[in-house]
Amino acid sequence: MRPTPPSVLAAWLVAAAGSAEAAQNFLVDNLSFGYSGRINPQGQQSVPGFTLHGQPNTPEILSNKVILTQPSPGNARGAVWGDNPNQYTQWVADVDFRANGPERGSGNFNIWLVRRGAQDVGSASIYTVNRFEGLALVVDRYGGGAGMIRGFLNDGNTDYRTQPSVDSLAFGHCDYSYRNLGRPSQIKLRQSHNNFKVEIDGRLCFETDKVSLPTGYNFGLTAASADNPDSFEVFKMVVMTEDLSAQGGAPPSHQQHQQQQHQDQVVMNRGGYNSEKNMPRGGGNNGNEPFDDSIPDQSADTITSTKAQFADLHNRIQSINHHLSTIFRTVASHGTIGEKRHEETSSSIHDVKMLLAKLDRLDGMQNQLNTIDRDVVNLKNDLRDVSRKVTDSENNIKRLLGDSHGTMLEHVAVQTSPRHGTLIFVIIGTQIMLIAAYILYERKKTSPKKYL
Repeated sequence: MRPTPPSVLAAWLVAAAGSAEAAQNFLVDNLSFGYSGRINPQGQQSVPGFTLHGQPNTPEILSNKVILTQPSPGNARGAVWGDNPNQYTQWVADVDFRANGPERGSGNFNIWLVRRGAQDVGSASIYTVNRFEGLALVVDRYGGGAGMIRGFLNDGNTDYRTQPSVDSLAFGHCDYSYRNLGRPSQIKLRQSHNNFKVEIDGRLCFETDKVSLPTGYNFGLTAASADNPDSFEVFKMVVMTEDLSAQGGAPPSHQQHQQQQHQDQVVMNRGGYNSEKNMPRGGGNNGNEPFDDSIPDQSADTITSTKAQFADLHNRIQSINHHLSTIFRTVASHGTIGEKRHEETSSSIHDVKMLLAKLDRLDGMQNQLNTIDRDVVNLKNDLRDVSRKVTDSENNIKRLLGDSHGTMLEHVAVQTSPRHGTLIFVIIGTQIMLIAAYILYERKKTSPKKYL
């Protein structure tokens, strides 16, 4: 839908207000979506760099938004999880969402930054999640009010699902009426080197200097609706940082090693090393192996002065330091690769478990189909037996009726044949009686009368 002129003006004002910040922050595209106005620039039904989960349905992807929970049915869940972890110690996460629903609708919207979010959290909310390691920012109608934004932290030891009062674990909150605004709401999470804060629609919600989230965590968005459902829509999630090269992938205990690596890098650059590939410039056999800059062995007789001995010792110690630094970087990269492969393996195992669960349901359906097939065969046999019995009964009835009807016709013919003798006798007898009665009447009429 094309925006109206006032909305365009508002968009320009917001862009102008954030121009100073945009000049200092850079987009992390593999942790973001929707920043170009479209969820998928290719027009496909997917979110690049993110994975979708949902119950009972997967979130719906439109051109400019992702609908985590539909207006119906209720008790639905939806989630969008980033495939790549956040490797920056200082960052800004900008999320635009909107909630629509009936007058008494309810639900909750959750912004996560947790380790192994897709596996440990999935499509759960703060009230149904078990153990997780990281941050959860929850938007819901806590306490029956118009709305509230609250922050929760967990180090992986607290099981939120078994807590008698999850709401008491919040470390920061602010009131915010988020439902049925007719426009997207903007939540910004900012982490700098000395504080963490949350902003809503350009104003401060809460901040603290006691929270600093480590690197290696995944961003995710989840929503859950109730019996009277709210529809939660996400228009964008944008992650920015001040320096794209300033990644803090290693844990804090390795900071000294990182500093040592930086010093080694400077020494390597001064000593004829290429800073891009950590390779010697023109040295070695093929220029691809990191140990091709080895100092050739020399006879001790060739070192005739203290200065030459010190130079040879210095060069060899420097070479050893370079080799140790290369080994450390190789081991660190292998550890990162192993961790990533472990996460990929865990994700694959989770997918395999889901497929196995579906296969179990298919086995159950196959057993039910076999049972139905046996029941149908038995029913056909029973119907065949019943049909045969009905045919036999019909034949028996026909034979019985044929015999009975023949005897009955003979009986009716005998019993209902006319009897003329009786009829004649009755007629004649009646006439005789009438004549006798008339004669008696006449005699009585002509007989002499007696007077008293």
